[in-house]
Amino acid sequence: MIKDKILVVEDDAGIRKFLQATLSANDYQVILASDGKTALSLASSHCPVCILLDLGLPDLDGNEIIRQLRLWTTIPIIVISARTTEDDKAEALDLGADDYLTKPFGTVELLARIRTAIRHTRTTAENQEISLNDSYTIGGLVVDFRKHRVLVDGRDVNLTPNEFRIVSLLAIHAGRVLTYKFMLHELWGPTASSDNKILRVHMANIRRKLEPNPDEPVYLHTETGVGYRMADHEDFLQNK
Repeated sequence: MIKDKILVVEDDAGIRKFLQATLSANDYQVILASDGKTALSLASSHCPVCILLDLGLPDLDGNEIIRQLRLWTTIPIIVISARTTEDDKAEALDLGADDYLTKPFGTVELLARIRTAIRHTRTTAENQEISLNDSYTIGGLVVDFRKHRVLVDGRDVNLTPNEFRIVSLLAIHAGRVLTYKFMLHELWGPTASSDNKILRVHMANIRRKLEPNPDEPVYLHTETGVGYRMADHEDFLQNK
Protein backbone atom coordinates (compact mmCIF):
# COMPACT_ATOMS: atom_id res chain seq x y z
CA MET A 1 0.00 0.00 0.00
CA ILE A 2 1.36 3.43 -0.98
CA LYS A 3 1.15 5.89 1.90
CA ASP A 4 1.42 9.67 2.05
CA LYS A 5 4.64 10.70 3.77
CA ILE A 6 4.52 13.28 6.58
CA LEU A 7 7.49 14.94 8.23
CA VAL A 8 7.03 15.67 11.94
CA VAL A 9 9.39 18.32 13.32
CA GLU A 10 9.10 18.36 17.11
CA ASP A 11 11.75 18.45 19.87
CA ASP A 12 9.45 17.17 22.62
CA ALA A 13 9.88 13.38 22.63
CA GLY A 14 6.43 12.75 24.12
CA ILE A 15 4.58 14.83 21.53
CA ARG A 16 6.74 13.38 18.76
CA LYS A 17 5.86 9.84 19.83
CA PHE A 18 2.16 10.74 20.06
CA LEU A 19 2.13 12.26 16.58
CA GLN A 20 3.98 9.30 15.12
CA ALA A 21 1.51 6.83 16.64
CA THR A 22 -1.53 8.87 15.57
CA LEU A 23 -0.37 9.35 12.00
CA SER A 24 0.81 5.75 11.58
CA ALA A 25 -2.56 4.50 12.82
CA ASN A 26 -4.18 6.58 10.08
CA ASP A 27 -2.08 5.10 7.28
CA TYR A 28 0.55 7.82 6.94
CA GLN A 29 4.25 7.13 6.63
CA VAL A 30 6.00 9.23 9.28
CA ILE A 31 9.47 10.79 9.22
CA LEU A 32 10.75 12.36 12.44
CA ALA A 33 13.06 15.29 13.16
CA SER A 34 13.86 16.80 16.55
CA ASP A 35 15.75 19.86 15.31
CA GLY A 36 15.68 22.33 12.45
CA LYS A 37 18.82 21.23 10.62
CA THR A 38 17.59 17.65 10.42
CA ALA A 39 14.15 18.85 9.34
CA LEU A 40 15.54 20.82 6.40
CA SER A 41 17.67 17.87 5.31
CA LEU A 42 14.78 15.38 5.53
CA ALA A 43 12.39 17.73 3.73
CA SER A 44 14.73 18.01 0.76
CA SER A 45 15.62 14.32 0.61
CA HIS A 46 12.14 12.83 1.22
CA CYS A 47 9.81 15.52 -0.23
CA PRO A 48 6.89 14.67 2.11
CA VAL A 49 3.33 15.62 1.23
CA CYS A 50 2.98 17.63 4.45
CA ILE A 51 5.16 18.98 7.27
CA LEU A 52 4.02 19.34 10.90
CA LEU A 53 6.31 21.96 12.41
CA ASP A 54 6.91 23.05 15.99
CA LEU A 55 8.30 26.59 16.19
CA GLY A 56 10.33 26.17 19.38
CA LEU A 57 13.25 24.03 18.22
CA PRO A 58 16.69 23.84 19.89
CA ASP A 59 18.80 25.04 16.96
CA LEU A 60 16.61 27.02 14.54
CA ASP A 61 13.43 28.97 15.09
CA GLY A 62 10.53 27.38 13.24
CA ASN A 63 9.88 30.58 11.31
CA GLU A 64 13.38 30.39 9.84
CA ILE A 65 12.64 26.84 8.71
CA ILE A 66 9.46 28.04 6.99
CA ARG A 67 11.44 30.79 5.26
CA GLN A 68 14.10 28.38 4.02
CA LEU A 69 11.58 25.79 2.83
CA ARG A 70 9.63 28.39 0.89
CA LEU A 71 12.75 29.17 -1.14
CA TRP A 72 12.30 25.89 -3.00
CA THR A 73 9.04 24.10 -2.19
CA THR A 74 5.30 24.54 -1.74
CA ILE A 75 4.95 21.45 0.49
CA PRO A 76 2.11 22.22 2.93
CA ILE A 77 3.39 23.31 6.35
CA ILE A 78 1.12 23.05 9.38
CA VAL A 79 2.56 24.81 12.42
CA ILE A 80 1.90 23.09 15.76
CA SER A 81 2.98 25.45 18.50
CA ALA A 82 2.46 26.57 22.07
CA ARG A 83 2.79 30.18 20.86
CA THR A 84 -0.72 31.57 20.99
CA THR A 85 -0.59 35.29 20.16
CA GLU A 86 -2.05 36.68 16.95
CA ASP A 87 1.36 38.12 16.05
CA ASP A 88 2.98 34.67 16.30
CA LYS A 89 0.32 33.17 14.06
CA ALA A 90 0.46 36.04 11.57
CA GLU A 91 4.26 35.84 11.26
CA ALA A 92 4.24 32.11 10.53
CA LEU A 93 1.40 32.41 8.01
CA ASP A 94 2.98 35.43 6.32
CA LEU A 95 6.24 33.51 5.91
CA GLY A 96 4.40 30.74 4.08
CA ALA A 97 2.85 28.33 6.60
CA ASP A 98 -0.44 26.92 5.36
CA ASP A 99 -2.11 26.42 8.73
CA TYR A 100 -1.54 26.95 12.46
CA LEU A 101 -2.64 24.72 15.32
CA THR A 102 -2.18 25.76 18.94
CA LYS A 103 -1.16 23.16 21.51
CA PRO A 104 -2.98 21.32 22.95
CA PHE A 105 -5.01 20.12 19.97
CA GLY A 106 -7.41 17.30 19.19
CA THR A 107 -6.55 14.32 17.02
CA VAL A 108 -9.69 14.67 14.87
CA GLU A 109 -8.93 18.31 14.11
CA LEU A 110 -5.27 17.58 13.33
CA LEU A 111 -6.16 14.84 10.84
CA ALA A 112 -8.76 17.07 9.20
CA ARG A 113 -6.22 19.89 8.82
CA ILE A 114 -3.73 17.47 7.24
CA ARG A 115 -6.29 16.15 4.76
CA THR A 116 -7.26 19.70 3.81
CA ALA A 117 -3.64 20.79 3.36
CA ILE A 118 -2.86 17.83 1.11
CA ARG A 119 -6.05 18.33 -0.89
CA HIS A 120 -5.18 21.97 -1.51
CA THR A 121 -1.88 20.98 -3.13
CA ARG A 122 -3.91 19.15 -5.78
CA THR A 123 -6.17 22.11 -6.48
CA THR A 124 -4.88 23.71 -9.67
CA ALA A 125 -6.42 26.02 -12.22
CA GLU A 126 -5.78 23.40 -14.90
CA ASN A 127 -7.44 20.51 -13.14
CA GLN A 128 -10.44 21.22 -10.94
CA GLU A 129 -11.55 17.60 -11.40
CA ILE A 130 -8.88 16.48 -8.94
CA SER A 131 -9.86 18.97 -6.26
CA LEU A 132 -13.52 17.96 -6.58
CA ASN A 133 -13.20 14.19 -6.92
CA ASP A 134 -9.69 13.39 -5.61
CA SER A 135 -9.09 11.56 -8.87
CA TYR A 136 -8.25 12.20 -12.51
CA THR A 137 -9.87 10.20 -15.30
CA ILE A 138 -8.90 10.18 -18.95
CA GLY A 139 -10.21 7.42 -21.20
CA GLY A 140 -9.72 4.14 -19.34
CA LEU A 141 -7.09 5.62 -17.00
CA VAL A 142 -7.99 6.64 -13.44
CA VAL A 143 -5.47 8.21 -11.05
CA ASP A 144 -6.99 7.78 -7.59
CA PHE A 145 -5.26 10.15 -5.15
CA ARG A 146 -7.25 9.02 -2.12
CA LYS A 147 -6.42 5.33 -2.50
CA HIS A 148 -2.99 5.93 -4.06
CA ARG A 149 -3.51 3.72 -7.05
CA VAL A 150 -3.82 3.89 -10.81
CA LEU A 151 -6.42 1.89 -12.72
CA VAL A 152 -6.55 1.09 -16.41
CA ASP A 153 -9.90 -0.23 -17.61
CA GLY A 154 -10.77 -1.04 -14.00
CA ARG A 155 -7.54 -2.96 -13.31
CA ASP A 156 -5.00 -1.81 -10.71
CA VAL A 157 -1.65 -1.54 -12.53
CA ASN A 158 0.29 -1.80 -9.24
CA LEU A 159 2.63 1.15 -9.47
CA THR A 160 5.54 1.49 -7.06
CA PRO A 161 5.52 4.53 -4.71
CA ASN A 162 7.89 6.48 -6.96
CA GLU A 163 5.93 5.54 -10.08
CA PHE A 164 2.71 6.74 -8.44
CA ARG A 165 4.33 10.05 -7.47
CA ILE A 166 5.39 10.62 -11.08
CA VAL A 167 1.96 9.79 -12.50
CA SER A 168 0.14 11.88 -9.90
CA LEU A 169 2.40 14.88 -10.56
CA LEU A 170 1.69 14.63 -14.29
CA ALA A 171 -2.05 14.19 -13.62
CA ILE A 172 -2.19 17.32 -11.46
CA HIS A 173 -0.76 19.27 -14.41
CA ALA A 174 -2.50 17.29 -17.18
CA GLY A 175 -2.15 18.94 -20.56
CA ARG A 176 1.00 20.83 -19.56
CA VAL A 177 4.56 19.85 -20.42
CA LEU A 178 6.59 19.36 -17.24
CA THR A 179 10.30 19.81 -17.79
CA TYR A 180 12.78 17.22 -16.59
CA LYS A 181 14.25 19.80 -14.20
CA PHE A 182 10.85 20.66 -12.70
CA MET A 183 9.93 17.02 -12.19
CA LEU A 184 13.25 16.08 -10.61
CA HIS A 185 12.97 19.06 -8.28
CA GLU A 186 9.36 18.31 -7.28
CA LEU A 187 9.90 14.59 -6.83
CA TRP A 188 13.35 14.41 -5.28
CA GLY A 189 14.02 17.87 -3.88
CA PRO A 190 16.54 20.67 -4.53
CA THR A 191 19.56 18.37 -4.26
CA ALA A 192 18.33 15.98 -6.98
CA SER A 193 20.73 15.20 -9.81
CA SER A 194 20.12 17.03 -13.07
CA ASP A 195 20.54 13.74 -14.94
CA ASN A 196 17.10 12.72 -16.20
CA LYS A 197 18.07 9.05 -16.59
CA ILE A 198 16.12 8.12 -13.44
CA LEU A 199 12.99 9.68 -14.96
CA ARG A 200 13.45 7.84 -18.26
CA VAL A 201 13.78 4.50 -16.46
CA HIS A 202 10.68 5.11 -14.35
CA MET A 203 8.65 6.33 -17.34
CA ALA A 204 9.56 3.25 -19.37
CA ASN A 205 8.30 1.03 -16.54
CA ILE A 206 5.15 3.12 -16.07
CA ARG A 207 4.29 2.95 -19.78
CA ARG A 208 4.66 -0.81 -19.81
CA LYS A 209 2.11 -0.97 -17.00
CA LEU A 210 -0.55 1.45 -18.19
CA GLU A 211 -0.22 2.10 -21.93
CA PRO A 212 -2.08 -0.22 -24.35
CA ASN A 213 0.98 0.03 -26.60
CA PRO A 214 4.07 1.54 -24.87
CA ASP A 215 5.60 2.40 -28.26
CA GLU A 216 2.56 4.53 -29.14
CA PRO A 217 1.57 6.13 -25.82
CA VAL A 218 -1.96 7.39 -25.34
CA TYR A 219 -1.70 8.79 -21.82
CA LEU A 220 1.92 9.80 -21.20
CA HIS A 221 3.65 11.77 -23.94
CA THR A 222 7.33 12.66 -24.30
CA GLU A 223 8.28 16.14 -25.45
CA THR A 224 11.75 15.30 -26.75
CA GLY A 225 14.52 17.16 -25.00
CA VAL A 226 12.05 18.97 -22.75
CA GLY A 227 10.00 16.66 -20.51
CA TYR A 228 6.72 14.77 -20.21
CA ARG A 229 3.02 15.54 -20.49
CA MET A 230 -0.08 13.64 -19.44
CA ALA A 231 -2.94 13.77 -21.90
CA ASP A 232 -5.89 15.98 -21.06
CA HIS A 233 -9.41 15.51 -22.40
CA GLU A 234 -8.72 17.56 -25.54
CA ASP A 235 -5.63 15.44 -26.36
CA PHE A 236 -7.54 12.24 -25.83
CA LEU A 237 -10.41 13.26 -28.13
CA GLN A 238 -7.97 14.26 -30.87
CA ASN A 239 -6.14 10.94 -30.69
CA LYS A 240 -9.24 8.74 -30.72
